[in-house]
Parts: sequence; structure tokens; C-alpha cells
Amino acid sequence: MPRAAHPAVPSQVSAEGKTRQEVARLLLEQGPMTAVVVAEQLGISPTAIRRHLDALLADGEAETRDAPRRGPRGRGRPAKLFLLTEAGRARFGHAYDDLAVSAIRFLAEHAGEDAVRAFAEQRIEKLVGPHRAAITGSSDPATRAEALATALTREGYAASTRQVGAPAPGQNVGAQLCQHHCPVAHVAAEFPQLCEAETEAFAELLGTHVQRLATIARGDSACTTHVPVTTGNNPAHPEPGRTVSPEGHTARIPNGGKPA
Repeated sequence: MPRAAHPAVPSQVSAEGKTRQEVARLLLEQGPMTAVVVAEQLGISPTAIRRHLDALLADGEAETRDAPRRGPRGRGRPAKLFLLTEAGRARFGHAYDDLAVSAIRFLAEHAGEDAVRAFAEQRIEKLVGPHRAAITGSSDPATRAEALATALTREGYAASTRQVGAPAPGQNVGAQLCQHHCPVAHVAAEFPQLCEAETEAFAELLGTHVQRLATIARGDSACTTHVPVTTGNNPAHPEPGRTVSPEGHTARIPNGGKPA
């Protein structure tokens, strides 16, 4: 006979998470507070509150500092004030993306599309410019793609490369540069100039024509760029609208394989 389910466990976890969120929100809204004050505000026992505060401390979402003394210095350690760190404030989200979109909209309305394009080009140059020497140190596009992936990873894009096709005498192979994270995907969804400038910068750095197959900004799981590598007479290109998975299978690209 199968064992009965235990619905209390998920509920307990959910309740714990909800309480911890309430503790964090109180610190966010009212600033540094002692554990006693947090307990009084939320109507929860100090012991339970300290458990949540300790968890926030362990996760780097909160920190402590000594509370200022009032009156004559007494015995014992001063009370501790708890306050959120930047990581703790990140629980409640940021408006950075919305601010960036609003700023570029203002730029487009008052200075025109050329200004947006110039901004996109300047941004990507500042991103990859410091890595230019390391990327262009080799004449091989595949080696350059690997160096570019390393540079992008250092800049927060979690990039990697993989070979496409099986190398053989007289045959063509290519490489795919995959960015598994895009810090500006929300902005690029409205302003594709960011993706276009990035693609052109990649082509210039790699010394070959590249083809953008997919972008996170368009809803794909990764930004995928095909880099042709010539081993025969012609550069290798994937079948239009298809990309190759890490397992070697082909898959249809939702945007039809068109460059971003």
C-alpha cells in the first residue's frame, strides 16, 4: 500500500520562505533594526526571528553593526542592528532595465536612430575592447572564437563554443559561439541595435562573416552565433534556420536563422 503524502512539508517550506521575505521587507522599509524590534513588528517570537536573520546573514543578504549606545555605557555587548546588503535588496528587484529602456527611448526620440546605433556600437566596444589583443592573437577564427567566449564570460555572458560538423579532408566545419546569459536581454528586446552592433563587432574581431542564429532577447535559450571555419574551398555554414545542439542534433531556430 503506497504511503500517504505529506502536504505539510511543502506548506512548511512555503511558510518559512514567506516569513523570511517579510523579515527582509521590514529591514528594507524601516532600515537597521534589532532582532527584538523585528520580532515585535511582525508578532513572532525572537527565537524564530533570529533563525531567519541568521539565514539572511549566512546567505550574505544581511549584515550587522553595533547599535549606538544611549546613556552611560553599561555592561555586556552592545545590541546588534540588522540591515540588508545589496544582495538582500536584490530580492525585491531593480528598475535598472526599465530605466535603461526609458533612457534609450529618450535618446531615440530626441537624437534619432543614428544616436541609438552609435550608443550600441560604443557599448560593445567598451565591452570587448579591453580583450581585443587576446582575441586577435590568432589568425584562426575558431581559436579567436574561443578567446572571445572567454572574454564574454568574464563580462558576465557565460559564453562557450562548440564545433559544428565533422572535420575531414576537403570538408567544411564551423564553430558556434553560445552566450547562455545576456545582462541586457530586456533592453535588446526593444532595441535590436544592441544585438546588431554586437554581431558586427564579433565579425570584426573574428576576421570572418558571422551569422546570428538565435538571441535570448527574442525568446531563445541562448544567443547563438555561427562562425564559419574554412578547411576546404568554402566556409562552413549551417543549414538555414538550424543550429546544432551540444549532443550533435540539429534543431529549428525559432527566428528562422536570420541574423539578429
